[in-house]
Amino acid sequence: MKQIHSIMILNPNQTMVTEFVLEEFSENPSLRLLLIDALFCFFFILLTMAIVGNGLIITTIHRSPSLHTPMYFFLVNLALMDVICTVTVLPKVLQSLVTENTISYGGCLTQMFIFSWVLGSELLLFSAMAYDRYLAICRPLHYGTLMNGRACVALAAFVWFTGALNSLVLTCLVLPLSFCGPNLITHFFCEIPSVLMLSCSPTFINDIMTVIADMFLTGLNFLLTMTSYGFIIASILRIRSAEGKKRAFSTCSAHLIVVTLYYSTVLYTYVRPALGTAGLLDKAIAVLYTTVTPSLNPLIYTLRNKEFKTSFKKLLFPHS
Repeated sequence: MKQIHSIMILNPNQTMVTEFVLEEFSENPSLRLLLIDALFCFFFILLTMAIVGNGLIITTIHRSPSLHTPMYFFLVNLALMDVICTVTVLPKVLQSLVTENTISYGGCLTQMFIFSWVLGSELLLFSAMAYDRYLAICRPLHYGTLMNGRACVALAAFVWFTGALNSLVLTCLVLPLSFCGPNLITHFFCEIPSVLMLSCSPTFINDIMTVIADMFLTGLNFLLTMTSYGFIIASILRIRSAEGKKRAFSTCSAHLIVVTLYYSTVLYTYVRPALGTAGLLDKAIAVLYTTVTPSLNPLIYTLRNKEFKTSFKKLLFPHS
């Protein structure tokens, strides 16, 4: 495997990495050549699906007054996060497949910050969406008061701000670290655990803060989301009519599927004992939560949603 070491000499005993190398998907030269075209097409399709699919969701909801409700407001935020996530990761992956698989120090930090921001915000948003569904199903008489426009905006602002603050702290803690080589990141993009493994400075504080962030953003939000759905399922089971149960489940099933896919992959990556390593299985899991899930979210949320499909058809065929 080709490795590029781009360093700047600070003094005779110290160097600083100015460029990182992203690990290729296969170390076998012949297999790598066969994989390039397939992977390029695969990731390009996922990038297109994520941008077009989520863009259609945002446009449809924006243009349809009937969809101006809290549930769809949060869905717009999720679609926007999915677009940012894929645009942050996939273009660099596509470039690495056809040209040099390198990324500058500044580019790596930027990718790390934006991805961590979106990842943390999306985990918080899942809790907000679960809370919205809890109020709609378990406290329908108070839903309009508790989940009004001001509450929605406040929740969304909290989600984006908290995710940005968490990412800013974790990224700023990387800035004082020295990277003296090697500069090969054992991943296909810059993620905090993989980058920390290359530091020649102590990373104890970084590791502790990463674990705390994981406990708060992943563990706590997963617990809150599952608790909300525990109340939701219990409330649905008390509904007597089969049609009522079906309608209630249909409003929650899409979100529950997305949450399950997302948390299962993120929990594997961030809460496993071998934190930071990125073998073939780890890369496959990372592909799921960085590219596949954002691309599938539009399909998951819209295929079983009659209200959205009706609005989407009106958007495409306004005079029909």
